[in-house]
Amino acid sequence: MVNSPRNPRQNQRQDQRHELDLSSFSAAGGEPVEWLISDAPVPYPDAVAAMEARVAAIAAGEAPELVWLLEHPPLYTSGTSGKQSDLLDARFPIFATGRGGQLTYHGPGQRVAYVMLDLKRRRPDVRAYVASLEELILRTLAAFNIRGERREDRVGVWVRRPDKGADHEDKIAAIGVRLKRWVSFHGIAINVEPELSHFAGIVPCGVADPRYGVTSLVDLGRIVTMADVDIALKQAFEQLFGPTTALVPEPAA
Repeated sequence: MVNSPRNPRQNQRQDQRHELDLSSFSAAGGEPVEWLISDAPVPYPDAVAAMEARVAAIAAGEAPELVWLLEHPPLYTSGTSGKQSDLLDARFPIFATGRGGQLTYHGPGQRVAYVMLDLKRRRPDVRAYVASLEELILRTLAAFNIRGERREDRVGVWVRRPDKGADHEDKIAAIGVRLKRWVSFHGIAINVEPELSHFAGIVPCGVADPRYGVTSLVDLGRIVTMADVDIALKQAFEQLFGPTTALVPEPAA
């Protein structure tokens, strides 16, 4: 789910993301990454406009890097590989977006983390960056004793569901990335306690196999709050990317 500059040789290599070295994404000596949490749901067009402006400022050296945690009102987004046929029931607004990937759902109870980092300064390696976001999710889930797993043919993080049948797996987190001038934006979405029936309006990320569904931390029996997840997410982020500094969100208009 990536829309970014690529080295042609990358297409010739097997995408063994779990074998990539993720140790060099922490930028030694740089400013802490700003960490912003929005309490009220953020309309999708507003979030995209804010990201576009911040990414341009980061690329120009006029603003620090930023991780923005938020929730959206119920909506669907379609990435650069999105197919109209994957929209089964347009029960919510749908937005075309420049991130990689296909259709996905965002809504209350889902923690979205928009990650705006200068990869040119940190490490200009797209595959390793996607793997680092997967690792960020894996470590966050591990804090709640959930074993998430990568799949080489499916970007995102999955959990095994033997209770549903042989070879059944559910997706618990999605990844969609875009780069401009080697500054990343968009990011990850972790299902904490969203309304899972809302995913039925689409073929999530183009995965139609009936063995593969969608789950959340609460669906897996974890009694957690969004604040709990935010704490675990921040700890995992700092392990992978370096220190952060908290920002106070502006009051809602």
